Amino acid sequence: MNKLTNKNIKLIAVLFLGIFCSCSCKKSNTPPVVGPPQPLPVDNTPSTVQFWLTDGNKGNLFSRQSVPLNFNQQEDKNYPTIAIDSAQTYQSIDGFGYSLTGGSAYLLNSLDDKTQDETLKNLFSTTDNSIGVSYLRISVGASDLNANVFTYDDVPNSQTDIGLAKFSINPDRQDLIPILKKILAINPQVKIMATPWTAPSWMKSNESSKGGSLKTEYYAVYAQYFVKYLNAMKAEGINIEAITPQNEPLNPDNNPSMVMTATEEANFIKNNLGPALQAAGLNTKIIVYDHNADVPQYPLTILQDADAAKYVDGAAFHLYAGSITALSQVHNAYPDKNLYFTEQYTPITGSFNGDLSWHITNLIIGAPRNWSRNVLEWNLASDPNLGPHTPGGCSTCLGALTISSSSAVSKNVSYYIIAHASKFVRPGAVRVSSTSTNDLPSVAFKNADGKKVLIVTNNGSQNQKFNVNYMGKTMQSSLNPGSVATYVW
Repeated sequence: MNKLTNKNIKLIAVLFLGIFCSCSCKKSNTPPVVGPPQPLPVDNTPSTVQFWLTDGNKGNLFSRQSVPLNFNQQEDKNYPTIAIDSAQTYQSIDGFGYSLTGGSAYLLNSLDDKTQDETLKNLFSTTDNSIGVSYLRISVGASDLNANVFTYDDVPNSQTDIGLAKFSINPDRQDLIPILKKILAINPQVKIMATPWTAPSWMKSNESSKGGSLKTEYYAVYAQYFVKYLNAMKAEGINIEAITPQNEPLNPDNNPSMVMTATEEANFIKNNLGPALQAAGLNTKIIVYDHNADVPQYPLTILQDADAAKYVDGAAFHLYAGSITALSQVHNAYPDKNLYFTEQYTPITGSFNGDLSWHITNLIIGAPRNWSRNVLEWNLASDPNLGPHTPGGCSTCLGALTISSSSAVSKNVSYYIIAHASKFVRPGAVRVSSTSTNDLPSVAFKNADGKKVLIVTNNGSQNQKFNVNYMGKTMQSSLNPGSVATYVW
């Protein structure tokens, strides 16, 4: 019986093994099914990264996205990676904003009380419904985007006023000063830079508001003109953070304008302006050049003069010519001096998509990556006819806002360009290390409260997915061509 049982047991075992082998062999001989990579599971957890988007086709206009983004994904090697290193820090940031021209102030001051209050709060407040503009540039006297040309000491032809007895800031009491006071009431921390387009005509070689140069015999008088201006604005409760001696000193074609060579500016600063501010107890920064990046030798010439450089905080640039990398050239030569980006216009002849892409790439990303402490777009506001402007002033300069009536305000491309940085990168932030590619330029910052900000734009021709790597963790996002995104965590 036992013998028979053992036989049966062995037979059953053989049959079982045969069936198992048959199944196993069948499985092993079947090739695996290969298909496209499966998408990552949808992340349904609350988003820890804020994501704000503007599309070149205006599909999104500085709108917060609801897609959840978190640093909890696997890095996909098929896509480029932007690596953030917040331990590697660079320059501090002073702010982002616009030029508050006399024409802008006039238009803002023409709004009814409700619209003006809403507009100014949207621009300058730091609440959720604002873009938190933190830096302004104004003109000392008129710029070409005032309705008419003036300085603070105009006298009849052939007369002079060496004692500056007729000096007065009254021309700006109607619009500019009241608007500045309202802005500072909303945010007292807004920084203000002031720049003259010309000295009074009686001080100039051609006795005209356009072109010409400052006569050497009036250098000391013109230095006192700055002192009087700074003290007059201070008496109004308006602190001027910095001045530049001359807007676009190599441009004689604007109205108003004045030519001032690098040697002339160095002499004016070291012999007159610097000592005058010091004697008056004014700590206003002196920032040189304030013109295009194609002539970095201009600020370098001044900084090479030790007697002038001791009064100089740094240099300012525009980008109507040259490369933004010229700022790094100046930084590398004089790393103890600060750099600023103070003007770039958006023309009515441009396109929303083209200007958004160019300005984000070269200014919002490019200028800080080349050591700038700020980025300022040109005109804050214009009317539907691109005014006001002086005779011969810019007739194609599109404001960040178009103000067409006392209650009608619309937003243009420059508004969105600045908003992507000004709302999130607060004064006192520092730039931190971030990697870039030609198609995905980026810049990153760390605020004083510890929040990180990454600004990215897609300069490619198709939708681009990418990884963002921070502290060994990865987030994934994508951008359409011409779109710009700000990520905050």
